[in-house]
Amino acid sequence: MGRIAGRFARVEPRLRAGRLVMGLMSDLPRKNCWTIAEWAGETTSHGMQHLLCRASWDADAVRDDVREYVVEHLHDEAAVLVVDETGDVKKGTHTVGVQRQYTGTAGRIENSQVAVYLVYAGMRGHAAVDRELYVPRSWTCDPDRCRAAGLGEDTVFATKPELARMMIERFLDAGHRTGWVTGDEVYGGNPKLRAALEKRGLGYVLAVACSAEVATRAGKFRADALAAKLPRRAWQKLSAGAGATGHRYYDWAVIDLADPAPGHRQLLIRRNRTTGELAYYRCHSTVPVPLRTLVQTAGSRWRVEETFQTEKGLAGLDEHQVRSYPSWSRWVTLAMLAHAFLDVVRAEEHADRPGPHDLIPLTCNEIQHLFLAVTARPLNDLAHRLGWSDWRRRHQQRSRASHYRRQASSQT
Repeated sequence: MGRIAGRFARVEPRLRAGRLVMGLMSDLPRKNCWTIAEWAGETTSHGMQHLLCRASWDADAVRDDVREYVVEHLHDEAAVLVVDETGDVKKGTHTVGVQRQYTGTAGRIENSQVAVYLVYAGMRGHAAVDRELYVPRSWTCDPDRCRAAGLGEDTVFATKPELARMMIERFLDAGHRTGWVTGDEVYGGNPKLRAALEKRGLGYVLAVACSAEVATRAGKFRADALAAKLPRRAWQKLSAGAGATGHRYYDWAVIDLADPAPGHRQLLIRRNRTTGELAYYRCHSTVPVPLRTLVQTAGSRWRVEETFQTEKGLAGLDEHQVRSYPSWSRWVTLAMLAHAFLDVVRAEEHADRPGPHDLIPLTCNEIQHLFLAVTARPLNDLAHRLGWSDWRRRHQQRSRASHYRRQASSQT
């Protein structure tokens, strides 16, 4: 918390931000301003809500501090930048960016809010270093709606690949270097993003659809048509990385593509050894690289799923109950900081204090459990609990009365 202390104009929001981050790492079954304020010993939720809505501090500057903290402690020359989006299912129409859209969280089209994240993934660990909210056209075409949600009047529509490009360029412009970028079909199927990465000298392994057309010396073909022509000897069994139950082995093949532009372009094909299901990746590198490098880069994409799982399960990334953009950006930035802290501690414990051979290395879940046991002192005395019960019921009574008055006035 000392790294971000200078981002706050006053001491009160700085201290409250520390309590909010601790609350995000707590074992509360639900994490929002009400539950965290009660857990942290505050008498009402007003202070936490003020921190997210009106207090003077720059969430983008704290985001930059999170990025520097992650790169400093998880630095890896072979690190990969992973781009992906995650959605939060929402009710109503007032939460910023919400509309009916596909979200992988639900696996279908739902009323949801979607954000794109940039994850730094290396051998020591992986954590999110940037975030951008996806604001659909239904919002950007309505300036009044954007203004009411705290978005700037100059807000313009940006696709998810454009948001990914913005975050990658922000990472590079901050002076950091990485050799590779990976992502799913949303990003691999976008030629402008691929061109931007090539212009910055970055290699990429980006998933594409089976119907994607690629140029070879023999002409243009669909990716699945090329895969069908491969002989048996073209496939190699390689691990895409270690998982919870062992290495993730697949069969892999690579086809050189024809392109007059500088660099080396290939189509990477992955085959599931059990089901035979195929996946396809467009690859680019400034110099020739072995197949194993492409495979390891493709396998890094699973790190973003682990990051989302940990950030949501341990740091409350998706549990915010805020409607405006400033509140959203502040909540998710502090959640990113909470998760980054857990992952950095895990990396340093593995490197500096490895445990005995009959124990698995410390996980983020176990670190959170131990850290809270040592440092957290939530107030559990009866007076505090009764005070919060009284405040909640009074607030809920005012809300209910307001709803009834609004309903009665609309019927007259």
